[in-house]
This record gives sequence, C-alpha cells and structure tokens, in this order.
Amino acid sequence: MYTYIIYNTDIINNINLIYSININNITIMNNINTMNYLDLFCGIGGFHQALSKLDCNCILACDIDKACRANYKLNYGIEPLPDVRKINPDEITDKIDIICGGFPCQTFSNAGKKKMFDDKRGLLFDEIMRIAVVKKPKFMFLENVKHIMKVGDGKVIEYIKQKLNGLKYHLQLFQISPHDYGVPQQRERIYFVCIRHDIYNGTDIVLPPKIQDLSFESFLDKKEDIDPKYFIQGDILECLNAWEEMIKIFPPGEKISPVIMINEHYNNHTQEQFDNYADWRKGYITANKPLIDKYKPTWDKWYKTHENILKKREIYGKLEWQAGPIKENDSIWNYFIQFRQSGIRVKRAKYFPTLVAISQIPIYGREKRYITPRECARLQSFPEDFIIDEIDKNSYKEFGNAVNVNNVHTVIKSTFDHYKLSAIS
Repeated sequence: MYTYIIYNTDIINNINLIYSININNITIMNNINTMNYLDLFCGIGGFHQALSKLDCNCILACDIDKACRANYKLNYGIEPLPDVRKINPDEITDKIDIICGGFPCQTFSNAGKKKMFDDKRGLLFDEIMRIAVVKKPKFMFLENVKHIMKVGDGKVIEYIKQKLNGLKYHLQLFQISPHDYGVPQQRERIYFVCIRHDIYNGTDIVLPPKIQDLSFESFLDKKEDIDPKYFIQGDILECLNAWEEMIKIFPPGEKISPVIMINEHYNNHTQEQFDNYADWRKGYITANKPLIDKYKPTWDKWYKTHENILKKREIYGKLEWQAGPIKENDSIWNYFIQFRQSGIRVKRAKYFPTLVAISQIPIYGREKRYITPRECARLQSFPEDFIIDEIDKNSYKEFGNAVNVNNVHTVIKSTFDHYKLSAIS
C-alpha cells in the first residue's frame, strides 16, 4: 500500500493557512491560493524546484530510480513512489491542476537505439495520459530530447499530438537550451505545454527574450577548493597527452577529419577485409587517409611511440575533433573533452557540453579535471543549498537526467503569466 501526500485548499478566517492531519495513512495538507501538481518521472526534482518558486504544491512524486527517490526525499521531504504504472489516480482525492514530467527519453535520444514503441520506456508517455484522463489537470508540462520531433519519421510526435488532442488538450512546443537564458550549457530540449481546451484562449504563449551574455567562470568551483580526485590522471591523462603531441604538429588552418580512427589505419587490414567492413567504418578510414598521408612520417613515429596506450581501449584511438580548423598555439587542453563511445570528443569551450546520464563526464581542459557534481548542479540551475548525492556516480547520473530548472521555470511562468491564473477556477 502506498502513502499519498494530498493537498487541499480551504479558507479559514480569510487568511492563508497551512496545516496537516493524518487519517488512515493519508496526509492532508491545506494551503490557500496554490496550484497542485503531480511530479512524474521526477528524478531529483527539477520540476519541483521550478514549481516551488511559483508557490505550487507537490501532491505526489514518482521515479523508478532508487537513488533519485532517496535524494528527492532528502531535499523535499516527500518520498516518491517507485512505479508510475501502479499509481491509481482514483485514490488521489484532491484536484490536480498540473501534471509535469520529463518522461524517459532513452528510446528517442541519439545516445539510445531509438526503438520507440518497441521499447516499454517509449510507452511511459501513455501512463501520463492514463492519469490525465482521470484527473483532468488544467496544464501538463512535459520535457524530452529534441530528437523526439524526428524519430520514426515523425510518427512519435504525431502519436503524442493525437493523444493530447483526444484528451482535449491544446499543445504548444518550445525548443530551448540553458545557454539561451544565461546558463553556459548547450542542452536543447523540447518542452510540451499542454492546455486543457476549456482554458485555452486561442493565443500563443511567448517566452522572454533570450539572453546573450554568459558568465562562464561563475559556474566553476575555485581550482584550489576542488578535491584532487576530480583531476585526471593515469591512462586518461597519458592518452590525452599523446593526442596533444599530434595536435601541436598540425599548422594553423589544418582541418582534422571529424573522427580520426588511428588504430584502424594501422591495423594492416587486407583489401578483402576492408571491403567487408560496414559502410560507416570504410567511410571514416577513407576520410582519414589524406590527412595521415600528408604527415605520414610524423604519424608513423608518433603511433609507434604511443601505440600501447592508443590500443588499450578502443576509444583511446579515436579523436572526434569538433573545434574547427587548427589555430595558432592550439591545444587539446583549450577545450572541453568527453570520452564517448564514438571516441574522444573535443569541443569548443564557449558552453559546457550537454550533461548526460551515462559516464561521459566533461573534462575541463584548461584545468585538466572533470567538472564537479556541484558544477553540474549549477549547470542544471539547482540552488547552492541543494543537497547532492554523496556518491559521485549517482550525482552525475542524476544531473545528467534532470530537467534544467531555469528552463522549466521560464516555460511554466510564461504560461502562468499568459493565462492570468488568478482568473482560472
């Protein structure tokens, strides 16, 4: 049996009052002039943070991840349910004004296999709809990766639109990133604003103007305060120092192939073997050849020197350079670096790269270290007093999966302002 936290509105002596009583394992809370919401797929509470700023009350939270549930309770005093499929909306006796959730994106993102409807996680959107049929919230605020607009030749987004229309909700979509509003993380996401037809006023919500200025350094911890465990060492440092040697050899203006797969060049494959490779593999090998031939004696000497580390892991031999043509005094340490399945990705340092839930923690090249969990919290717009999971592996995953608080707040507040909620009963 689940313990639900239920909120009600009431007026006592014409003043705002909050109180609670316990009846048969149900906690009833009362707060005047508030909007009540369900926080589905809640993670560590990105939506909760944004809605709390707007004086909304969380009725119930839910997330499958045990560590997320523990962190949510630690920060907000609410213990999320573990399985959205077991929520019975008829047992939630109070009215629900809002349903929010960043429903699972693994089946839709580039990092996933995009199985869409063949993956049960892709059907969890229907759990939101199942609850919405009963609770009929005024609004639903949902979030997902931008690729949801394209996967399945658009079938996924059409399915979502049809479902919402069938439930009598108007849908407006926004694609924004934290870096659009002053936070130096490039993280494009789609925000779904779903408005019940009887409330929809026929006009579009307009977001505030985007912010051009970014204070990159203000999101960083002071180097002297950072735990030594976050500074790279061992094989990672050796591998990057090896690639740094080669970067230093290229003259300004040299263009590096998108992914240099150096081990593939030196694997002595026969023509017959090459012909049987997958097209993508043949394409990269062919694209790498002119650059390697141009500096062949240097490549040969460099590879012989560093062959052991480059072959130690497959990704060590792949350099995915996304920093443009080589510049004067260029260095791999001028950029952000991530060890990804596709290789060692090197990107310009204007923004932090997208935080992800898997072990691809960005390396801040200028200080030769991983960004810290607290820096991840800032990039996801969580406040400084937010209590971070003590286990780094958990915290990186949690922030990688989280919605950006500022972006969520921007979308929801714009909606509230547009609809002048005090006039909605």
